[in-house]
Amino acid sequence: MLNFWLLVGVGLTVFITYKVFTDGFNKWGYYYVFAGLALLMYLFRKFMMKRMAKHLEYLENQHKENSNSK
Repeated sequence: MLNFWLLVGVGLTVFITYKVFTDGFNKWGYYYVFAGLALLMYLFRKFMMKRMAKHLEYLENQHKENSNSK
């Protein structure tokens, strides 16, 4: 899903930019919001994946410390 949001965000940005140049900004400009949301979803998922990896590493270390102290 991470690559999906990146692909959708970049694809929408390219498509909307093309339509802005052909039909005008007043008609297509507000669609940049959807491209921005897709790119924000990509960044959010990437951040959460890193955060989860750190949390799992912390839990693993906590488990090792508890099993070594027994």
